[in-house]
Amino acid sequence: MYLADKSIQVAKDILIRFPRRVVRFFGFLGEFSRFRRKSDKRFPMAWGGIYPCLDDATGTTPFDQHYVYHPAWAARILARTKPEYHVDISSILSFSTIVSAFVPVRFYDYRPADLKLSGLESDRADLLRLPFGDGSVPSLSCMHTIEHVGLGRYGDPLDPEGDLKAISELKRVLKPGGDLLFVTPVGKPTIAFNAHRIYSYEQVRDFFSPLELKEFSLVPDSGGLLVNADPALVAAQAYGCGCFWFRKPQ
Repeated sequence: MYLADKSIQVAKDILIRFPRRVVRFFGFLGEFSRFRRKSDKRFPMAWGGIYPCLDDATGTTPFDQHYVYHPAWAARILARTKPEYHVDISSILSFSTIVSAFVPVRFYDYRPADLKLSGLESDRADLLRLPFGDGSVPSLSCMHTIEHVGLGRYGDPLDPEGDLKAISELKRVLKPGGDLLFVTPVGKPTIAFNAHRIYSYEQVRDFFSPLELKEFSLVPDSGGLLVNADPALVAAQAYGCGCFWFRKPQ
């Protein structure tokens, strides 16, 4: 039902936006003509050089709620825990690039990133066979990643239990006393092949046992970040963003 509802909403959005975009485009043509007449001649103003941006004149700055709030949540935790170094597995790349300004970061992905920044190392790793010893990583993150493992979206092998195997690897390599920042879509358990899975709060909590849950925060469907959120809210979400801070017992 979620996918059907989503498809219907996308179709409605296209139908609503199309007439507006046509009107906006003709408005853009008028703006270009007026601007060209006022031009101070520092730049050539040819019709072949136009680059219409028709959706940016908004009253507020739009942003992806999941991918703005969850890295901000994780960075604030690292600012508190101050690890000697941090290992990130396949989270959004901007997280590692920014955090590496104040914590040395080692970034790993199934598809390695050719990044060259001070404080940041980048290499290839398979979440099903992480290249670390048992109990060796003191600070670890894997955010908005596990839900994709085994669905073939990024060229990885098809495996219905790929997510569970990846979770086992995260638990294996985490050092006793170490912290794991884990983020995934939450709500009613659903699989949208080959995009992602959506988990219940209880599934994530149980999958990571015996790690201790230090904090659960939530980006609900309505937006915003609820720090130390009530887990009961998860059941009401269609596609929430669950932020879990786990610690491995000593």
